[in-house]
Amino acid sequence: MAEVKTNINEVQDQIIDEFGLFDDWTDKYEYIIEMGKKLSLMDEKYKTEENKIKGCQSNVWLHSELKDGKVTFEADSDAVIVKGLISMLVRVLSGHSPNEIFSTDLYFIDKIGMTQHLAQTRSNGLLSMVKQMKFYALAYQAKTN
Repeated sequence: MAEVKTNINEVQDQIIDEFGLFDDWTDKYEYIIEMGKKLSLMDEKYKTEENKIKGCQSNVWLHSELKDGKVTFEADSDAVIVKGLISMLVRVLSGHSPNEIFSTDLYFIDKIGMTQHLAQTRSNGLLSMVKQMKFYALAYQAKTN
């Protein structure tokens, strides 16, 4: 995705607008799967036990790096919907400062109706992904202070 990211809320608003184009959840799920397919390939060397997100039913790997004060995330999953979900989180949070990531309210998840339409286990997994990304941001913030 070569779009210019300005701030986290603008990216969240973009996603909300994109989901607004679809009338039913079948189409929205298709779109989530499509986004997962567009997720940059994660280097196999990062698909380790320590990069695995706990609390997800499927395998989800998340790798982060801090470079020039910005956190970048790489992720992958062996489940198509979950890969789409993590791709949205990467799109929203990657490329921002640890403080921005940690302190942001990820309102797009509720606004697009994700919480109501995910199974409880998937919802818990999504929460685990968000927590892990914020945890990495907090850790980077602590290191740089």
